[in-house]
Amino acid sequence: MWLKPEEVLLKNALKLWVTDKSNAYFILQRRRRQGDSGGKLSVSENSVYNEQSHQFCANLSSGKDGETKLGSIIRSPGLLVGALDAVLDSNARVAPFRILHQMPGSQVYWVIACGATMEEIHPHWEWLEQNLLHTLAVFDNKDDVINFVHGKIKGLIAEETRSKLAEQEEDPEKFREALVKFETRFNFPDLEKLVTNYSCCCWKGRVPRQGWIYLSINHLCFYSFLLGKEVKLVIPWADVKKLERTSNTLITEIIRITTPSKERDFSMFLNIDETFRLMELLADVTIRRLLDNEAFELDPSLQEPTQITKKDLEARIQTEYFRACFRLPRVEKLDKIVSCFLWTPYSQCHTAGKLYTSKNYICFASKEEGNCNVIIPLQEVVTVEKMEDTSLLPNPIIVAVKSKRVFQFTEIENREHLVEQLSKQLQHLRGENPRGLESSGIEMVSADALGCTKALCTGSTVLDSLVDSSNIKKEPRHSLNSEALMALFHLTETEGTDATLGMDEVKKRLWYDHFVEYGRSVSMFRTEKIRKLVAMGIPECLRGELWLLFSDAVTDLATHPDYYAHLVDESMGKCCMATEEIERDLHRSLPEHPAFQSDTGIAALRRVLTAYAYRNPKIGYCQSMNILTSVLLLYAKEEEAFWLLVAVCERMLPDYFNRRVIGAQVDQAIFEEFIKENIPELAEHMTALSGLASISLSWFLTLFLSIIPLESALNVVDCFFYDGIKVIFQVGLAILDANTQQLCRCQDDGQALIILSRFLDHITNTESPLLQISQQPISSDDKEPIQQMEISDLIRDSYEKFGDIHVGQIEQMRCRHRIRVLQNLEDTTKENVLRVVAPDVSFTIEELGELYDLFKREHLLSCYWGGNGSTALHHDPSLPYLEQYRISSFQFGSLFSLLSPWTWGAHTSDLAQRAFRLLDENADSLIDFKELVICLDLMYYGDFSENLRLLYRLHVPPACSNEDTSSFSPLRTTFISTEAIDHQHQLKKMLEDLVKSKEATKDLPLMNQREFIQFCKSLYSMFREDPEENNLYQAIATVTTLLLQIGEVGQRLHSSSSLSELPSSEKSEMLTPTGGTDAVFEEDIHCNNPLSQPGVDDWNVSFEQILASLLTEQCLVNFFEKPVTIKSKLLHAEANQYQQRMNLTIH
Repeated sequence: MWLKPEEVLLKNALKLWVTDKSNAYFILQRRRRQGDSGGKLSVSENSVYNEQSHQFCANLSSGKDGETKLGSIIRSPGLLVGALDAVLDSNARVAPFRILHQMPGSQVYWVIACGATMEEIHPHWEWLEQNLLHTLAVFDNKDDVINFVHGKIKGLIAEETRSKLAEQEEDPEKFREALVKFETRFNFPDLEKLVTNYSCCCWKGRVPRQGWIYLSINHLCFYSFLLGKEVKLVIPWADVKKLERTSNTLITEIIRITTPSKERDFSMFLNIDETFRLMELLADVTIRRLLDNEAFELDPSLQEPTQITKKDLEARIQTEYFRACFRLPRVEKLDKIVSCFLWTPYSQCHTAGKLYTSKNYICFASKEEGNCNVIIPLQEVVTVEKMEDTSLLPNPIIVAVKSKRVFQFTEIENREHLVEQLSKQLQHLRGENPRGLESSGIEMVSADALGCTKALCTGSTVLDSLVDSSNIKKEPRHSLNSEALMALFHLTETEGTDATLGMDEVKKRLWYDHFVEYGRSVSMFRTEKIRKLVAMGIPECLRGELWLLFSDAVTDLATHPDYYAHLVDESMGKCCMATEEIERDLHRSLPEHPAFQSDTGIAALRRVLTAYAYRNPKIGYCQSMNILTSVLLLYAKEEEAFWLLVAVCERMLPDYFNRRVIGAQVDQAIFEEFIKENIPELAEHMTALSGLASISLSWFLTLFLSIIPLESALNVVDCFFYDGIKVIFQVGLAILDANTQQLCRCQDDGQALIILSRFLDHITNTESPLLQISQQPISSDDKEPIQQMEISDLIRDSYEKFGDIHVGQIEQMRCRHRIRVLQNLEDTTKENVLRVVAPDVSFTIEELGELYDLFKREHLLSCYWGGNGSTALHHDPSLPYLEQYRISSFQFGSLFSLLSPWTWGAHTSDLAQRAFRLLDENADSLIDFKELVICLDLMYYGDFSENLRLLYRLHVPPACSNEDTSSFSPLRTTFISTEAIDHQHQLKKMLEDLVKSKEATKDLPLMNQREFIQFCKSLYSMFREDPEENNLYQAIATVTTLLLQIGEVGQRLHSSSSLSELPSSEKSEMLTPTGGTDAVFEEDIHCNNPLSQPGVDDWNVSFEQILASLLTEQCLVNFFEKPVTIKSKLLHAEANQYQQRMNLTIH
């Protein structure tokens, strides 16, 4: 393949390469050991050679025999090649064939192509001979030949890249053409990958412009060329605050994109649904990757942006729907969707729907929503077989599970391929998990299979290297509860329980009858009938079991035996922030329940929460997890409660339990949209809905467990485990709908809080056998009688009025609202940073805001396209506000050149690096926004002394390193003024001042001659294009002459003091020339005398001397004290930041 030209100094280093073909400009080489057969040896030759090579490496590493030194290596180049190939891994090994570009007579070569075989490399050689060799003869200049060849090779690489990208699209030729236009029109770096493009109109007011919209991995771009006018528009996805479909007076279907600066409308799409969905997904993926990387790491499928294609995005849409619909782990990726019919024995008919397959699951969803759903873990499957094809049962397959139930699917297209794929997956699972436990109904895996916990934990955990068979076989150090706490601590009515217990028995019989017909495992038929049974409330004795089945936590429990016990042993006793928070909240978890008034319940709660925090440090422990876990422990064994917590935190409530509770905020925004759609009169009355949001957020975080009485909240949790998050939306809407009239009469948020709190406190469950736990009443002056609401009626109303909410709708809305939530969090970060920085600088809040936007954009540009020294490519939202975004020296240099008020010309980059070193006090190669702004504030608003002090510090250590000054010779007369001026009086006065102010200059080092020369050059550069340029040059020449003389005087004084410390005999010997010495030799003696030669280390001036000298020239003082505004620089930077960074990245 073609390679970007890379310089090679020796074409035949250590004789590792042999030349096969060559001409005036190119050389084809093969690596020694590679023959004409493509480098392949016979089996016997290869084994002997590998054995010799490994022995050679062993001897070389152990130092045996002097023969294995360099001489032996050179004498045995083939053996060395074999040794290198043996010890290097596959990524480090060199391709055996390569083509070099050379210039006649030059020792420098460039690698331009490589290949694994002669057949692979030969077409490249032929292409060079046929297309380039004769053309190069016409060039006269050597550099022109090199540039031409390198340009051609880079063009070939770009064309190969376009072809590879185009091959992944539905219409490769069309995409290749669009890719060329995109690269030509916007000139982005190669890392900016185009995803797709559409024809559309962009509106400016009421005027549309027809053109093309290009969707890339980081930007939305629009291009139009009409009537000789070219229009280009570039919108970074990271700037998008809102993405919506709307309409105006002229067009009914418009996509509106809102950024911090303006709104853009696009219309006239051929397929607006597809376009809008891809825009949503691209914006969501990019913003999460850049602004929420800690949560986005849990979903690695699109972490590599340069690999994103339109097909990937479409597949992601389907996979997210698949996972949300069946509430599967995030690691599950949809493999196939097949239309089919499922035989449903309870209705004695075939039900139309779709079959979904992934690595670990077979799922079915009926065409009519809610009619029938089936989830079959492959761990539970015994066989997948084809049945005989008949006219009544075309293309059937049967799936047998361990619960002795068979599922029959018919009318499956490409049945053979599906059966083969599922059979391979089953074989793979059984190969990993050879042992099974039939009595459990679910196959149990061996302890050895637990070495990889990534299949279950969606984030990286600390247990990946801890859970292995050797550890699991150990006896657990901590005893675990083998029963649910409810079995140990009965909390039932003692009087008048006949009716409630009788109702519980009725429910139990109904469930047992249902199990017989529909199944009693994860793979049960999930129909409308089971939903009604769940809405009535699950019987106490079945609640824990059904929670495990509905959430599929039972599969995790069965496939990870002893995992929890081992986790408890590893985590207990270790102290961290999470364990401290857990200890604080232990006694706040259902304190009114007797189970958590005892050490048994508290200890179990501590173990579960600590084990989960240890398993998933990304989440750790968050408030409200204690309430949820305490309820799980009431109805499930301790280990079962742990896996239920895993299912809730990592599948059913994604991104809820983290520091910023982004998932809960996103769902809260969706809830507000549902209110506007379903209860518009309430939405109109509470326009901002901010007060309502603060009330209802806890509903989502706690699943109503701390909001309504426990015996009522349990029914909501029952429905949540069966139907997922849509139940919380439905119940929340039903609560607001029941109180709409009273809420519309509220004058403030306080009244609304009282109304809702009273209503929630009086939601009852008369059918529950649990003891009614009293709630703390909310005081109110309202004398109206409080009406009680039965929980079963509330849930029934929620399904009847708001049951049309669909999980796919929720997922799509999450994508859209996540953009807003993350951008709102970014706005909060920005406000806090400006609040912290503003008191320390003189910039206005508006100017600081613009500076922050430029600072953040510079960070994001490195995330897009990389850059030298880009060490922090992702910001960390867990850090303090000021430290979330930091930039490297490369990024600082770009901003410095755009924003600095002093024009330094060619010295700008050097001074930018010095300024960065000066600001980087902790030497971590990163600076934050405050450090940048303080530097700019000194430049724009500092007085003469402060500006000069900053300029001085930029030319002395630590800002000025040895590398900066090593190339400059210590010229002593570079800037001597031609005007004859007597400075004796000034010199004497300044030396006296120097002695007096010695204590005041301790913080600034003295400036040596090399640094002083650079300081003067910087001053000269600053004065260019200034109206007073000539006067400034004359003034600085005068000041420079004075300061050079001051330095020389100080140097002589230092030499004299050094000489006075020597013995008199040495002094006379060094200073008295020998008799008969010629004057010329006398001069040489003085030159070689270290005390007579002015040394660079002895010559120096202080900051006070420079300040005093510059104060003598009024034009210099006026220059530094001249007021400068940053507004023009900000406008220039905003307009040119992108183009400057693209040029730096490309070159």
